[in-house]
Amino acid sequence: QVQLVESGGGLVQAGGSLRLSCTASGNIDNTNPMGWYRQAPGKQRDMVATVTSTGNTNYADNVKGRFTISRDNAKNTVYLQMNSLKPEDTAVYYCNYRYTFRFRDYNYWGQGTQVTVSS
Repeated sequence: QVQLVESGGGLVQAGGSLRLSCTASGNIDNTNPMGWYRQAPGKQRDMVATVTSTGNTNYADNVKGRFTISRDNAKNTVYLQMNSLKPEDTAVYYCNYRYTFRFRDYNYWGQGTQVTVSS
């Protein structure tokens, strides 16, 4: 089993910054990718950013240039630095850990942390 604990959400004005952290524990393999997803009320959960064990990153188009994902494998922690926040970034942000076994993906999720951006 894998446990993911997020922190760092909160209320911020438009144009402000927040940094999310997610620490993984349990049966962790640092060769697996981690990432951040978000879900706004009434909408589906969407990928925000992912990072591989070697530091390769992928971002949703609407956060490119504003958000930066990074990870510290020694601490089993992934971060999301969010700058120039917009009201449309308001959502619950979820940390994700994924591994593949026999060609099937298995996902673990954190409990979510609320990010609210006021205009």
